[in-house]
Amino acid sequence: MKLLALDTATEACSAALWVEGAVLEHYQLAPRRHAALILPMLDAVLAEAGLAVVQLDAIAVGCGPGAFTGVRIAISIAQGIAFAADLPVAPISTLAALALGTAREFGHRDLATALDARMGEVYWGTYRAVAGTVELLGEERCCPAAAVTAPPGDWFGVGSGWPVYAVALSQPCPVSGWQGDRYPRAGDVARLAAEPGRRDAWVTAEHALPVYLRNQVAIRSTARSI
Repeated sequence: MKLLALDTATEACSAALWVEGAVLEHYQLAPRRHAALILPMLDAVLAEAGLAVVQLDAIAVGCGPGAFTGVRIAISIAQGIAFAADLPVAPISTLAALALGTAREFGHRDLATALDARMGEVYWGTYRAVAGTVELLGEERCCPAAAVTAPPGDWFGVGSGWPVYAVALSQPCPVSGWQGDRYPRAGDVARLAAEPGRRDAWVTAEHALPVYLRNQVAIRSTARSI
């Protein structure tokens, strides 16, 4: 199986190609330059692998939560490629990709992911690393830092929300440590999308939607009124 993946939901911008378990990735920390960088990155990983889009099985995309503009960029590009090549899209949570990357590189089992959502809030999710993947415990949410919740666990914090709100987050979710300079990567988006158990979540291009968390109710209300 061959997957092309991208993520632009945070300050990081990345593209990756997953081919039968091998991952080729381009990654750059480049705030506000995602629109200029992501297409050349995608072209580069395809060229390095000697593949064309028509040889792919799906497009994997970090669908959010994250920066509104960044999430929209990723979804629109994934949809455009998928429409043109008649490919399915595999939407993957940026928080899940963040958790997987941290677990894979550092061996932590219980990951408390927090991305800075501004206005005193975080995009929050707790994940457990099991057998090479991560499982969501509870639900992802956007909430004030002091309002996060976590089940019992040996938690390690990861994501841009921790340097900003470490004191508030640590009250409901005590951690053994945290790392604030970690971001989701397209390689981990691809690894998650390639898991056999996630194939049922692949969708057609028109059904690949951004996940904002904060604006879910507003988006649905607007859609009903159109």
